[in-house]
Amino acid sequence: MPFSNYDGAVSYSFGLTVDGITTQAITEVDGLNFEVDVIEVKQQTPDGKYVVKKIPGRKKTGELTFTRIFQQDDNWSNWIKKIFTGDVSDSRKNGSVDVYDYGGVKVTSFTFTNGWPSKIEYSGMKAGGTDPTTEKLTLTHEGLEPQ
Repeated sequence: MPFSNYDGAVSYSFGLTVDGITTQAITEVDGLNFEVDVIEVKQQTPDGKYVVKKIPGRKKTGELTFTRIFQQDDNWSNWIKKIFTGDVSDSRKNGSVDVYDYGGVKVTSFTFTNGWPSKIEYSGMKAGGTDPTTEKLTLTHEGLEPQ
């Protein structure tokens, strides 16, 4: 059962699916935002007054960033290798970030189109450290839509 009017989605309950494949152990998602260009129209009124109107322009594209615990799964590194070899068309993938309620029921999704990896970054490593090694994927996309 979805949450009531008094409850909300929880930020720790989410998942990533790319071309039907769910990625395991995601610890963080950033970049879920929607933005349009702002067009400023400067004009004169019939009585000579200067007026500035702001109207919405084109939808902007963006980037999503996913962080996960580094593991033996090499899907992300194989994906960016395709970009390095010039296989851009096969690298563009569609997917979604799904948000769940307390009971694990999907509440909403944010769907991206034509996403491809533009960067993979590994956390710093330190002898004697106790922090897990993480892998961060920056995904450039051509559109993000709330569902």
